[in-house]
Amino acid sequence: MPPTRPVLYQVVTDSIDNEMSSKGLTKVDKDGDLTMITAGGVEYGNNVAAGTPMIGTYSGPPPSMNATMWTGAEGPSSLQGPMVPQGTLVIELVDRSSNNVVWTGSVTQKLDLEKKDKSLELVGKAVVKLLKPFPPRSSPSK
Repeated sequence: MPPTRPVLYQVVTDSIDNEMSSKGLTKVDKDGDLTMITAGGVEYGNNVAAGTPMIGTYSGPPPSMNATMWTGAEGPSSLQGPMVPQGTLVIELVDRSSNNVVWTGSVTQKLDLEKKDKSLELVGKAVVKLLKPFPPRSSPSK
């Protein structure tokens, strides 16, 4: 399936390739020692502004209940912030000979639609952060 964000896809794949190469691994099209399974995407969430605390310091009688107490005023809230895109990448490495997962990692990075170059730079840094603990340290034998 072709990527829906080809520039972002290219930055991610190039960053993965560079990081794996820096660890002494070579990418091959088939019959490698490890199989890399990747998943990722971009979601949009609300950047919600802080509101009034649920438990205040008010010590008077309880406020009277009315129709808008729990539902709020009609229409959109003025406290709701803008939609914020967030990218997530998950990588799983499988040992081909044993068919066992040898390493899994994930990373999430907020992106800025107005500053695409800066977002692509952050994506590259997120891949570096994600792959920093790979390869896993072998546990000492008992």
